[in-house]
Amino acid sequence: MNILFVGDVVGEPGRRAIAAHVGVLRSEGKIDFCIANAENAAGGFGLTREVADELFGLGVDVLTGGNHIWDKKEILDFIDREKRVLRPANYPPGVPGARYGVYTTSSGNRVGVLSLMGRVFMPTTDCPFRCADELVPAIRAETSTIIVDIHAEATSEKVAMGWYLAGRVSAVIGTHSHVPTADERVLPGGTAYLTDAGMTGPYDSVIGVEKEMAIKRFLTQTPRRFTTATGDPRLSGAIITIDDATGRARAIERVHWPAVPAEVRSGAAPEPAPSRRR
Repeated sequence: MNILFVGDVVGEPGRRAIAAHVGVLRSEGKIDFCIANAENAAGGFGLTREVADELFGLGVDVLTGGNHIWDKKEILDFIDREKRVLRPANYPPGVPGARYGVYTTSSGNRVGVLSLMGRVFMPTTDCPFRCADELVPAIRAETSTIIVDIHAEATSEKVAMGWYLAGRVSAVIGTHSHVPTADERVLPGGTAYLTDAGMTGPYDSVIGVEKEMAIKRFLTQTPRRFTTATGDPRLSGAIITIDDATGRARAIERVHWPAVPAEVRSGAAPEPAPSRRR
């Protein structure tokens, strides 16, 4: 089974990049399941019902969140009902939304998805490591295939989570920094790992924001209203190949693709730009 994990989707440019690739990959049988971090998918900040429905219509199966998942107040109207949208499981008790989900692919395989949030340089939450200890056994009771999104600022915290869950889950993929890392590997016990899947959005920007606005904020240290950039949209993430019987990862391939129209593509895979490394 091949699972595509899409890094932080930023605004309309990010959704355009997904539109250019995910449906084609699914129709070609290249991926069986798609997970996307969508905490910035609506206008660059937060998530709405309309944007969630758009992403589901583009071939995404599950949306994970992070510290910006609450930025649009509309999220509170549907997150309790929409089980395909996951908020970080280690928020304190009483926070709305599903802590994890187990989903069935078109071929009948079951995939568990767990969203966690780090605590270093991030809003205060419960311990993600102890939360994983609590929830991973519950998910394993339903499926051996488990994908963990660790939404964190510190690379050390994400690496630690990878080693902590090695052999217990199928993959630990980091999100939040909007900058893809080049350390994809399969850890002992069959756990695929990547420190950060990167941003799916406009790369002619400062991590998704119009360059001039971000630069002025650094220069002046005064508050500024950020606007989502539009140029050079790309899809960044990873494809994880998993043994259906054991849930162990066989391989992880980092991907970084431009949002070119599907009709200009040739062959069975998206045009790599600038890299598609194994």
